[in-house]
Parts: sequence; structure tokens; C-alpha cells
Amino acid sequence: MPRTPQHAPELRVAAQHLGRRRFLTVAGAASALAFSVNLPAAGAAAAAELDARKITADPFTLGVASGDPQPGSVLLWTRLAPKPYEAGGGLPAQRVDVRWELAHDERFRRVARRGTATAHPEFDHSVHVEVEHLAPGRVYYYRFRVGGWVSETGRTRTAPAAGDRVARLSLAAVSCQAYHDGYFTAYKHLAQDDVDVVFHLGDYLYEYAVNSAGGNRKYTDRVLPDVFNRETVTLEDYRLRYALYKSDPDLRAAHAAHPFVVTWDDHETENNYADDISENDDPPAEFLLRRASAYRAYWENQPLRRPQLPTGPDAQLYRRLDWGRLAQFDILDTRQYRSNQAYGDTAHAPGPESDDPARTITGATQERWLIDGWRRSHALWNVVPQQVNFSERKLDLTANAKLSMDAWDGYRASRARVLAGAKAARVENLMVLTGDVHVAYAYDIKEDFADPGSRTLGTEIVATSIASGKDGAEKPATWETYTRANPHMKFYDGRRGYVTVGLGREEARADFKTVSAVSVPGAPLTTAASFVTRVGEQGLRPA
Repeated sequence: MPRTPQHAPELRVAAQHLGRRRFLTVAGAASALAFSVNLPAAGAAAAAELDARKITADPFTLGVASGDPQPGSVLLWTRLAPKPYEAGGGLPAQRVDVRWELAHDERFRRVARRGTATAHPEFDHSVHVEVEHLAPGRVYYYRFRVGGWVSETGRTRTAPAAGDRVARLSLAAVSCQAYHDGYFTAYKHLAQDDVDVVFHLGDYLYEYAVNSAGGNRKYTDRVLPDVFNRETVTLEDYRLRYALYKSDPDLRAAHAAHPFVVTWDDHETENNYADDISENDDPPAEFLLRRASAYRAYWENQPLRRPQLPTGPDAQLYRRLDWGRLAQFDILDTRQYRSNQAYGDTAHAPGPESDDPARTITGATQERWLIDGWRRSHALWNVVPQQVNFSERKLDLTANAKLSMDAWDGYRASRARVLAGAKAARVENLMVLTGDVHVAYAYDIKEDFADPGSRTLGTEIVATSIASGKDGAEKPATWETYTRANPHMKFYDGRRGYVTVGLGREEARADFKTVSAVSVPGAPLTTAASFVTRVGEQGLRPA
């Protein structure tokens, strides 16, 4: 059944001026959602200032975060919300001055930088501070102050200098954290893990309703308000849902411990959407309003820099980060620009519709950007953090096996162009980081997936979910079928957790870490399997 539109009448009028990819008229741009207007102008205040002494409850309930480390710069984030489960976070529509400090030590005896940022109500009192002129390759500590309130202390780092021949980098990859499916215990362990940076590969939140008991969390010590017991559609819905997720202590701990590099998948907006096409075939103008709301709330609640700030229903989330000469990270967006899923987005054998060379999962501009970046890369490792399964994954044992039309298997011409670009650029050490599927996989990326003996072009490391899929199982029902049908699949585990990857100058090592359960808090962490792939000799081997 189609959903009843929940947008205010003036926003529905604005929707008539929305077109595919951009606003088509000045009138539409001026009225649609206040996403391009009614924002604080440079050097001016759009709202009256709130006396911080009137904030009588802790405004830092959603924690702190940092992200997108660069050689001389870090991005610091927080959002003021003394009452996080209320619209506006319990603050009036007034701007608030927020002081911040960045120090060399945890006790802030040696402050490196300090300043004041403004939390604007137009951005739901979120704060994004780009701290410049820092030393490369250094650990820093940071915190925020409002009135008499002081935030928790976060730990972050800058990337190494551009030409540094870095010996090693340790990263974690995470994805898919459905609050209603269980506890974020994996984040508790990740907060204590020794990694340099965390890549979040999508599905940071889910649009589905969360009942008063927190779904599978089955709370007995609290009752969640009814504002969460509905699907997210409006800007307020998405903002409140981020407040619910970010109030989780384990997620907060992981953000405070490590810088994050984030990219979205589908559930931050709506399940399996493709560009301006919604799962339920809502009118594109109506869906673009929802997408604009989702994108706006995503930026407000993530440690993202100014270039990622959305304009209406569009945002450039794909971007490139370097870690000296050790690694180049090309972070992709495989949702915003993709062609609609073939064959009604059902599992289907390859055919003329899915293999149409005009189809794309990245869009032509992002595809060129990726391949051009490889041509210019001087990094030892070229790593692609992205959303959906990249390698071929046959879903049955028949001669013409079905494939997922939502993954790269549904866009095989796109994958072929990307791999051809990698070969032309002479990328020798390619690694793809993937989320989405709520299980852990390890793949050899083959030149020809139909020929197990063909050249291995790289490796794909698929991070299981933090909570999505509930407790899971070591060997899901499809384990035997998938491992037999896909000889390039070297590992498959269906439990919750995350993966760490150590990149070195001679090899990379992936450790798949799982928790025993997410239906109860505090489950222990174990390493389910470890693999290595050597520089210049791609292919996964048990460590």
C-alpha cells in the first residue's frame, strides 16, 4: 500500500519544482525545504543568541566524533541536545556559541588549537569544526564546552604527510547497525581496539519503526517514546532517529575513540532506493523531498566536512583520502547515481536488462573520478570503501545461477569498466571494503569470475553488521551453497561484529571479529578468521 505523504503542504508545493538531479527553477530552489535558503549566512546570524547559562541539562547527550583525517586537519563534531528525544533536542530556535579545544594530551595541558563555533538551529544545533594547521601523523584529544557543561573527551589523529612512506595503517570496517535488532556491543570492543581510523560502509540507521521496548533489545528499564514507532519520512523523523542511535553508549564510545570516515547506503534514506526511484515507486518529486530530508539529517549528524553539505536532494559524498604513500582511499556512493535495479530488484540470472552497458551503479562522473584517481595514484594500496557486494556472488548451484540485482552483480557492465580501469592504471594492490549484507565474506576479485584459475586482480573484505540480522549464526542456511557456487569466496560467517585490516608494505592482514550475540548486552569478542594478501601477489591466504 502506498504511504500517506507526511510532508507539510508548502513542502509538497515545493516538490513540484524538483527535478531529477537538481532544482529546475529559482522558485523551487528558493522554497524547497529551506535546504538552500534560511541557512545562516556567512558572517551573519540567522537566529537570536541563546544565553548558555539557561541550558540546565547536559547538552552533550549525543557524544562527540571526528572524521575524514587529513595531513594537517581534522573535523570535529558534536550536536547539542539536552533532551535528545524531543524535536530540536530540547533547545529553542536560537544559536549557541560552543567552545572547543584540541590538545596534544588527554588532560589538555598542552592545547594545540582552541576556538568558538556556532551551533545553529537551522542545522539542529550540530557543530562541524574543521581544525587546520596541525602536524601530520599525530594523535590529538578534543572536547567541547557550553556554559558550565563540558563534553566527554574524544581522541583523533591527522593523516601522515603526503609523501611519507608509512610503514603500517590499521583500520576497522563496520556497517549495518539496526537499533531494533540488538545491542551495539561490537562498538564497545572496537572502542578499545587499536586502530587508526574506522570506515563506516553504510546503514548507519534504519528507517523502520522502533517500538517502546527497542525491538530485539527488549528493554525493561526504559520506555522509548512513540516518536520512534514509525517509519522515518520527514526531516524531524530522521533527526530524532539519529538522536536515538547516537544515545547508544557503545556507539558513542567508538566515535570518541577513533576518527570515522562515513558513507551511506540505502537505509539512511529508504531500503533499496535507486537515485530518485523509491522502493514503493513514490512520485520522484515526493521521494526527492524525503531524500533531501535524509541527506540533510545525515550531514548534520556525521563528522563530515563542508563539501559534503547537501544542496536540496543532492550531496557529493564520494571523496578521496590519502594515508601518506601507503594507501589511497576512494570512498564511493553507490546509491545516489545508480540506475534502477533490474528485473524488479528480485534475485535473477544475468540477462539483457541487467547487462545493458548503459546501466551504472556509480554514475558516469563518479566512475571517471575513480579511474582517473587510480591513474594518478602513488599509493602502495588502493582501497575502495563502498556499500554493496562487489564480487560475483552466485545464489544457487544451477548453471545459470541467480544473482542479487541490488549489488554489483546487477550492474556487471559497471564492474567490468571499473576493473578494466584498474588494470589500465596498473593498480597492483586493490582492496574493496564492503558492507550491506549482514555477514562477513572474504573474496578474491577475479579477472573472470567464471574461471577460478583466472588472474586475481584484488581482494574484497566484507564487514558483517554491527547488529542488523539479530544474533546470526556462524554458518547460515546458505553457507554450503554459496561456498560451493563461488570458489573465489574464501570465507563466510553470519555472526555480528566488525573487521580490522592492517595494511603494511609487504602484506595486508584482515581479522574478522565477531560477538556471540546482540540480543543481550556485553557479549565477548572473538576472532573468527584471519587472512593475508601479499603486495604484488594478490589473493587471500589464511594467516
